[in-house]
Amino acid sequence: MPLDILISPAWAYQGAEGPSMLPMIFTMVLIFAVMYFMVIRPQSKRTKAHRALVAGLSEGDEVLASGGMVGRITSLAEQFVTLEVARDVQVKVQRHSVSAVLPKGTIKGI
Repeated sequence: MPLDILISPAWAYQGAEGPSMLPMIFTMVLIFAVMYFMVIRPQSKRTKAHRALVAGLSEGDEVLASGGMVGRITSLAEQFVTLEVARDVQVKVQRHSVSAVLPKGTIKGI
């Protein structure tokens, strides 16, 4: 062949190997690690903190419900909380809808 002078035939056939899978596997592991530390782990921390907040509710606590309603807890049940939002006005909300416990005296300032 005329090209045998320029390129050895042995060199021409060495490139027949497929690409390595190692960079692709490394990239997939790296993407999963980034997703874990930026999405999954913070969300599980928030969920754990909210469970602890809901489990620690007691009568007399001033709370903020997820709908924006502020009230004082008058009674607790397994799934529901009764909030006093004004004098002689009581509202039942689901226990997991309580989003924050406010400092004592917050309702008087509103």
